[in-house]
Amino acid sequence: MVPVPSTKEDFRLPIPPAPSSEGGNVTRTQGEIEAAICEGVSRFEQDYMGRGPKDIYACLLGDLLVVRLQGVLTAAEQHLAKSLSSDKGRDLLKQVRTHLIETARPVMEAMVQEITGVEVLTLHHDISTVTGEEVVLFTLAESPAVRDAKKK
Repeated sequence: MVPVPSTKEDFRLPIPPAPSSEGGNVTRTQGEIEAAICEGVSRFEQDYMGRGPKDIYACLLGDLLVVRLQGVLTAAEQHLAKSLSSDKGRDLLKQVRTHLIETARPVMEAMVQEITGVEVLTLHHDISTVTGEEVVLFTLAESPAVRDAKKK
């Protein structure tokens, strides 16, 4: 069994610090926040769930952060979902995945807070055993500060 990282220090993310200027820290653009979230969640999935997603997207909508992962089911999970009666396999798979996410909730919330600079209030999660798509929704205490992207 994979050890569960229990603190932010146990699960360091390869996230570069926010850009800074002479006057101090400058906030990230929305795209930089979303990219860092994708990188962090993808690494979490690889390290904790055993494999990363085939595709991952993050969208920051005010104080909501939506992360959509595609292709997350392992071969064993795909087999389990198909081999048992559809309801039983689906329910068992969702129960296990939900338990794993709940166990690692502090790590996920710390990662999001580190990237956005905003406290996470709630985390919601669901997975489709048919499509292999997973959705994670974070409700933040407020909208993160973002700066406008530089125009070329």
